[in-house]
Formats: sequence, structure tokens, C-alpha cells
Amino acid sequence: MDIKRAKQEIEQTVRAYLAREEGGNYRIPALRQRPILLMGPPGVGKTQIVEQAARECGVALVAYTITHHTRQSAVGLPFIRQRNFGGKTYSVTEYTMSEIIASVYAKMEQTGLKQGILFLDEINCVSETLAPTMLQFLQYKTFGNQAVPEGWVIVTAGNPPEYNKSVREFDLVTLDRVRRIDVEPNLPAWQEYARAHRLHPAVLAYLELRPQHFYKVEQDVDGARFVTARGWEDLSAMLKTCDALELPVDEDLIGQYLRHPEVSRDFSAYWALYKKYHEDYGVEDILQGKDFDHVLERALSASFDERISLVSLLLAGLNVRFSAARQADAVTDACYQQLRAYKRRLDQTAEDASPAEVFTGQCNELEDRLNANLASGQLTGQEAGIHRQAIALLRGWSKNLQEDAAPEEAFDQVRAGFNHQVRLREEAVSQASDALEYAFDFMERAFGEEQEMVLFVNELSLGPDSAPFLAENECERFEKYTKTLLLNENQDQLLAELDRDDLRQSEHSRDF
Repeated sequence: MDIKRAKQEIEQTVRAYLAREEGGNYRIPALRQRPILLMGPPGVGKTQIVEQAARECGVALVAYTITHHTRQSAVGLPFIRQRNFGGKTYSVTEYTMSEIIASVYAKMEQTGLKQGILFLDEINCVSETLAPTMLQFLQYKTFGNQAVPEGWVIVTAGNPPEYNKSVREFDLVTLDRVRRIDVEPNLPAWQEYARAHRLHPAVLAYLELRPQHFYKVEQDVDGARFVTARGWEDLSAMLKTCDALELPVDEDLIGQYLRHPEVSRDFSAYWALYKKYHEDYGVEDILQGKDFDHVLERALSASFDERISLVSLLLAGLNVRFSAARQADAVTDACYQQLRAYKRRLDQTAEDASPAEVFTGQCNELEDRLNANLASGQLTGQEAGIHRQAIALLRGWSKNLQEDAAPEEAFDQVRAGFNHQVRLREEAVSQASDALEYAFDFMERAFGEEQEMVLFVNELSLGPDSAPFLAENECERFEKYTKTLLLNENQDQLLAELDRDDLRQSEHSRDF
């Protein structure tokens, strides 16, 4: 199955294993809670889906790559304890707590979450001395004499033997105690993930044109040649940073992430063209409403790859604006909630209390909650950024509060800062809306209702920033093309299926 389906399986398993009956007992006893074993090629996204599943289920996560452990760190160190049996004293070997089990308890204490996922990667690549311990762990959920705490679901991952020479095959007894899920590379499923995580648009556009280059693992006389989903994601992060810092990107750098010479060369050539198209077409000028007649003829006669790249560049520029508008909106909403809370506190605080101190205390509490949520892993990077920006604004407003200001005066001073933020939000939304209209102006003149417009509208409807923005801010042309182009596309698919049915029926008739 693909990574999207595998993540759903993990989430459903967590909810099923943690579900309790009215009496408080688990609906599935711990003995019957089989660990999940994710098997799939390297770099396909096994670790990422476990992290997402933990966050979406609201549970903690402790993750280990088990090949980094020795038997002592996994099981604990032996020590001698004196025990009395039948009136006689004996020296008995016991073990200190496993480092892994200790980490689970530490995570519970750190986050306040009593339930979680214990994830062990490369479970089938352990050393010979650790192999019996891993088999015991999968069968009985213990390390030595220490059990995994109640409420923790075990998820493991491994690589098939064709990808790793260190793989140890599990015996039938062990396999009969786990739930094996085989994960395969799947570009459409990964593209959903890539959009949601805002990978570099050049990566998305390239794989739209070269889907066969998404995942390759090959062996020749020179060794392994490969490109994986992890490679594309890590390369995307580097490309975005290089863009921001205006650092050069060449084939050598790209080849450090895409370890397949053919794919590396091809993407390097595409990257150079992608950057050139941005300058040649003046994409930012188009999105700012400037004249584009001088590039229109080139767009009309461009190759398919160039047209798709141009659409990607327009979408990238729009998404920057959509993201800024949504960020401003979310920060403004967070500040509004704090403004309301400040008003309530002023109404409930004693008359001799300082309004400035009350507001500063409120900011401190907000920051403490942010740190706690970050420690528990319950916030995405984007969510954390919104809260940090809101706290920075609130602290800036608090500095303007006069110590001897009356409650109403202090509230008005904070509200003045909030009103300025509201204006910034309105400006960001207006800039994004205007840029979208300008983009449609260009798309209509360059491509009309052709395939490029279908791609443009489809990506707008799927983007993690564009789709929410368009749901909250009306755009008549987006609605128009959604109803016509995407509807026609569905009709074409239905007609194609009907044609296939007719063909099958005619072939069936000939058989008889």
C-alpha cells in the first residue's frame, strides 16, 4: 500500500488499541495488541508517516533507530540482587531499566501525555547479540524484565533484504505476532504529502513531467544508483534555503541528494531552465499587474515542459502571497483571542493591580503553553510559527503599556496595536487577491481553457494555502473554471469508461 493508506492504518490502530470499555479495560487486551511492522524500501517515508500519525492522534512519540543500540542500552545493565527463597538467600542477576523504556517514561513526564507510539526503525537489521532481544520485544513487548508502559502502541519499520545486506529474516513465530504492512512508493500519494508540506515548486513541477524519476533503486558494477522520496524532500529543503539566501545550486549539489546520475543530470538541466523561465517571463511582473504582451508570444509557442514550468512559477508566486495572507489571518485571530482574555482579566482583577503586569503575565502563560506543546510534538512548524509571531506582537504591545495606566486606558493601548495588525492582514489578503486576478489575466490570454488552465485551477483547488484562501475569499474566475474545466474533465473520464465498456461488450459478442 502507499504511504497515505499506511498512515491511516497506523492512526486507526492507535485509536483501536487505546479504546476502552465502560469498565475501563482495553477493548483489545495488551496481549492481543500486535505491533505494526512497516516494511518498505529506504526513503519511502515510513518515519514521516509515524510522526504525522502521532501528532494527528494527539499522542506522544518516542523514536529510535535500533541499529544504534547495543544489547546493554536496549536491555539494561546487569547487577546482583540478594533474594530469599525457601529461607535461603541467593544472588540473582537483574537488569537496570532499558534506555528505551526510560525514554518513554521521560517523554511522559516531559509532555504530560500518558499515551504514545514507541517507534523502532531498522528493526530487522540489528546485530546478532541484539536479535534475541528484538524477538522478545516483538513477542512480549518487553526489554529484559521491563515492559513497555500501558497505553503505548508499538510501531516498527524495516527494509526488505534486497535493499540492505544486514537484514535478518524473522521466523514464523515472530511474524505471527506482528501486523506487517508493506509500503510501496506511490507518486500520487506522495504528491499530496508534498503539497501539504510545501515542497519546492520546481520539484513538484519536475515530477509532474517526469513521474518515472520519482523513485529508482538500481545496482550496477559501480554500486547502487538511487533516488528516493526522502532525497526529493531533503533536496527541496536545500533549494528553498538556497533561494532565500541567493546561494548557487549546481549539478554537484543536486547529485548529493539524487544519487542516480541520469536523474541528477536531468533535474539539474530542468532547474537551470526553471530559474531562467522565472526571469525571462517576468513572473513577478505578471503577478503585480504589469504589462506582459512582450512575453505572450513566447508563451503561446512554448514547449509543453516550458508551459508547465511557467504555470508552476505562477502558482509558486501566488502561494507565497496566499501563505502570507493566511499567516496574517491566523496571527490576527490568535491576538484577538488574547485581547478578549485580557479584557476579561482586567474586569476580574483587583483595582490596585497593574494592568501592565497583568498583560505581561498573560504573555508569559501563553509562551509557557507554546513550549509545552512544542515539547509534546503536538504542533507543526507552521503552527508554532504563528504562535511565536503572535507572542512577539503581544510582547511588543506590552512594552508600550504605561505602568500607571488605568485599565480602560491600558486596554485601548493594546487594542491600538491590534488594529494595526488588522490592517496588515487586510493588506495581505488584498495583495493575494489582486495577484490571483492578474494571474488569471495572463492564463486566459496565453492558454484559454486548454490543459494548462486545467492544471492551474486544479493546483489552486488542492494547495494547502490556496484552497483555504479561496474558500474564504471569493474569486469569480476560479469558480467559473472549477465548474467548467474540472467538470468537463470528469465528463471526459466517464465517456472514456463508457467507450471501454462498449469495446468490451463488442469483444464479448464476437466471442459468442
